[in-house]
Amino acid sequence: MIRYVFFCLLILVPILSNAAERVFDFTTTPAGSAPEGWTNMLAGAGKLGEWEVRMEDAPSISPQAPKINKIAVLAQVSVSSEDERFPLIIWNGERYGDFTFTSRFKITAGSLEQIAGFVFRFQDPRNFYVVRASALGNNLRFYKFIDGVRSAPIGPLVPFEKGRWYEISVRASGNHLDILLDGAKVIPTMTDNSFVSGRLGFMTKSDSEAVFADARVTYRPLESLAAALVRQTLENQPRLSGIRLFGIGADKSGLKCLAAKNPIDVGEAGGETQRKVFAENQVYFSQTSKAAVVTAPLHDRNGEVIGVMEFRLKPFPGQTESTTVARIIPSLRKLEASIGGADDLLN
Repeated sequence: MIRYVFFCLLILVPILSNAAERVFDFTTTPAGSAPEGWTNMLAGAGKLGEWEVRMEDAPSISPQAPKINKIAVLAQVSVSSEDERFPLIIWNGERYGDFTFTSRFKITAGSLEQIAGFVFRFQDPRNFYVVRASALGNNLRFYKFIDGVRSAPIGPLVPFEKGRWYEISVRASGNHLDILLDGAKVIPTMTDNSFVSGRLGFMTKSDSEAVFADARVTYRPLESLAAALVRQTLENQPRLSGIRLFGIGADKSGLKCLAAKNPIDVGEAGGETQRKVFAENQVYFSQTSKAAVVTAPLHDRNGEVIGVMEFRLKPFPGQTESTTVARIIPSLRKLEASIGGADDLLN
């Protein structure tokens, strides 16, 4: 077994050949500042939340430490009265598919609401899962946002006290979701197919104030979305002799191959044809004795051009430009519905 530890804002520790752990460590952030690597967002209406790192008294989770000690926590401290206001802070790093996300939390204030929530499989501020605890409602609820519409809640009545620490764990495996409170399963296993992967984060509601600490996630690393799109296309289009996906790389230096059937192509700079298709948002067709090539713009779900896909098809009876393109475009449109933006291709 090989273990690696990187110390910065967080710690990343591969613990198995197919699993890793990330610990979100807020101790490196100065008190009163927002942590690096996180984005302040809002679901619903109202103003953005205010997220900052604080030092708080908390029961120790280590038997070697004092029973009560000062720890760095992430706090949401802004107050606003909009009922459908959900301040979010989302981790910018990996997307997670199968994982266990665990964190302690304490609800510290609120008149209209006293809620602390945990966001997972986050796509954007209109599409995500959340589990949240309410000290006023004395309940634990799971629900999802789909296109900004909140689903009916699922979960039991649970007595929560303002000012007391609790621990939530979310386990996601495929379409199976489990919620644990202080180590005990409190909601029967749920099955939902809305989101297969996404980012993690924290949430409050309305005028709630809450703090979060000791957050960590154990997960099975995902392939990038670009690689997943290529794999899915090859599975659905067996006549393809080749496929390459071009997008803007992390260095923002221009189009490059992000994923391909032939791994040796990954990293190759986009050529004149790919650059033209990207700039003009037009499909390009060419044909040789061995293959027909369709080079098409790749859009996100909002219709913005974010990349280029190149498809090589084996010859088939009656092959023409129109019949070849007709075989490709419907599959391409289905892929585009799963892309939130250009950065998603890299994650």
